[in-house]
Amino acid sequence: MLQNAGKLCLSLVATIALAGAAAAQDGFQEIQSRITDFTLPNGMTFIVLERHQAPVASFMTYADVGSAQEVVGITGLAHIFEHMAFKGTPTIGGKNYAEEKLALDRVDQAFDAFRAERSKGAKADPQKLKALEADFKAAQDGAGKFVVKNEFGDIIERAGGHGLNANTSWDNTHYFFSLPSNSEELWFYLESERFLHPVLREFYKEKDVVMEERRMSLESQPIGKLVDETIHLSYKAHPYGVHVLGHMSDLENITRQDAETFFKKYYIPSNLVGVVVGDVDAKQTRALAETYFARIPSGPKPEPLHTKEPPQEAERRVTLRLQSQRLVLMAYHKPDINDPDNAVYEALSSVLSDGRSSRLYRSLVRDKKIATAAFGFTGLPGEKYPGLFIFAAFTAPDHTNAEVEKAFDEEIKRLKDNLVSAEELEGVKRRARANLIRQLGDNTQIARQLADWQMLTGDWRNLFKHLDKIAAVTPQDIERVAKATFTENNRNVAIMEPLEAAQAK
Repeated sequence: MLQNAGKLCLSLVATIALAGAAAAQDGFQEIQSRITDFTLPNGMTFIVLERHQAPVASFMTYADVGSAQEVVGITGLAHIFEHMAFKGTPTIGGKNYAEEKLALDRVDQAFDAFRAERSKGAKADPQKLKALEADFKAAQDGAGKFVVKNEFGDIIERAGGHGLNANTSWDNTHYFFSLPSNSEELWFYLESERFLHPVLREFYKEKDVVMEERRMSLESQPIGKLVDETIHLSYKAHPYGVHVLGHMSDLENITRQDAETFFKKYYIPSNLVGVVVGDVDAKQTRALAETYFARIPSGPKPEPLHTKEPPQEAERRVTLRLQSQRLVLMAYHKPDINDPDNAVYEALSSVLSDGRSSRLYRSLVRDKKIATAAFGFTGLPGEKYPGLFIFAAFTAPDHTNAEVEKAFDEEIKRLKDNLVSAEELEGVKRRARANLIRQLGDNTQIARQLADWQMLTGDWRNLFKHLDKIAAVTPQDIERVAKATFTENNRNVAIMEPLEAAQAK
């Protein structure tokens, strides 16, 4: 009787799970039916998702340019330009542009002279350097008289907008904010204006902000330093090996002309995707896109990145000794998002890291108590090009990084020697559906997802097709990929040891 009851219970759970999956799939199909896309004659693509639950809309511009497009001497420039995109246009963010333009030219000339003398290093004339620096500051002060601070953001705030922000990665740059849906045209006007003719005012002052950001988030943060070292360790040729924030010496020397050249090359319509999600009418949205964004001249698509990271032939290691807790990072090279096994890597990450039932949590945190947190994940440095699968753990007090490394190796061996269970894999697939459902509840998140999948894979529909690919992952797929990827020669190990422990030896 109890056995029959148990079978009945399992049958009911399976039926409910299947019904939930079917309902989710129906919901995904219904959402896709409300998405339209079109491309303007100048090459810019738009994706529109109508959602009429509330009178608001979220707007996203995806620029297909990140730090991977930088070259020696201008590292960090993609991020600097992200800051510049908020400085306005000839009519927004400044006054008397004819005079301001002359003042900005004087700033450039003063910086060039100051930089030329500074580049002499020990041979620079201290008095001349001091005078040139004073001239540079005076020129900036002169140009600053024409600036209307934060006017771009203030216009959006007065219209009831919120969430104005942007971010730069190795792969791309996102610009986004939300507005009441009856102010949709304002987004089209402002966004097209700042990419039609941006004014890079306060460029050198904003460079100082970016350099301080690097100091605070990278140079002064042990975790940031270790991540940076891991990336440098893993890439010898590909630009993924340089942090998005760039090298400090490059930041110090980049000019406004560098930024303008970068903008003209990469911020062309065929390199941009606009996404609108919310209480809008797709036909009206298209008309607004044609009115405003069609004004931006088309340009040649930038050359694709040709540099490829050569196969790694030996394990690489680095140890940092800082005022910090112990930390272990193990990075293995993996393919890009368009590889047929991309879904397998996503499933691997979920098996290892998602929730308290995940393998790394149960083994390293709950049972062995050698770590306070442990993860296995993809996404760094990026997904457009071959990236990394990273194991990370914060080592628990009174335990060693060597113990954590050994535990990682044991979990990797387990993946190679024993098939994951059907129950674990079903959990992966269930969580993937749940995560997408959660993302669909937020206009900005779904706008970002649609933009990312459009530009990284060539079709926003792959966002939904990806669920089918995860559903098709088998235990044998995970075993096969683990054996191919998690090898000693493909491994990069970066560890953090407390400075006081090192000094005590």
